[in-house]
Amino acid sequence: MLRVVHLTKVYSTGTRALDDVSFEVADGEFLAIIGLSGSGKSTLLRCINRLVEPTSGEIWLDDANVTSANRRQLRTIRRRIGMVFQQFNLVKRSSVITNVLAGRLGYISPWYSLIQHFGKQDYAKAQQALVRVGIGDKANNRADELSGGQQQRVGIARALMQTPSVILADEPVASLDPVLAHSILGMLEQLNKQDKITVLCSLHHLDLVQRYATRIIGLRDGKIVYTGDRDAIRKLTDDQFKEIYGEEAIRLGSVVGEGA
Repeated sequence: MLRVVHLTKVYSTGTRALDDVSFEVADGEFLAIIGLSGSGKSTLLRCINRLVEPTSGEIWLDDANVTSANRRQLRTIRRRIGMVFQQFNLVKRSSVITNVLAGRLGYISPWYSLIQHFGKQDYAKAQQALVRVGIGDKANNRADELSGGQQQRVGIARALMQTPSVILADEPVASLDPVLAHSILGMLEQLNKQDKITVLCSLHHLDLVQRYATRIIGLRDGKIVYTGDRDAIRKLTDDQFKEIYGEEAIRLGSVVGEGA
């Protein structure tokens, strides 16, 4: 289980990105985090694996306190937490398989990680991960030769290399067209259901939330203002919608827009 307890993040500029956020995620859930840009979604996900350092509060992954972990402990904890980024976060000039192998850095010695020394088993695992995400034939391509959807598949394969129990997906389909968005989220859903990997995914489009999430939390100005399951968000009232997205937001089908 993942537990976030009274989590607050205040940046050096004084911006309070998260304000006393608390929630739990059971093993095997697919949790969608919704809210406008600037609501704190990305900061929340990045605090969970300490890519962003929280100001106060605690994060627990089972019995491991992520927030108080030292460097060595955090290295071990991060093995269990895969990360999928909006802009893919690949080394564009490196090969696809080299990018995927980067997901294994937490399992080799710090010295070997500096020179990226991997064994035959790691290469075999990387190739298997690429096959699983449907691009096994792209292993030797440069990452920047791939389409956006293919690059995101590389990002998912890299996360799989960690053998994670949790995947954090930060707006993973924001730069993709609707067909590719369903393809990527369907892949995360498959990992969630077949591998029992817990998924936390920040999203904008309510139709995607309704299709893939088992539970939802809504953030506004760094605070949780809504929680519900898949059925609840299908019945989202206008008042609840405005609580999440603000009085000026309007519902354009299942997409969030802004009023005049």
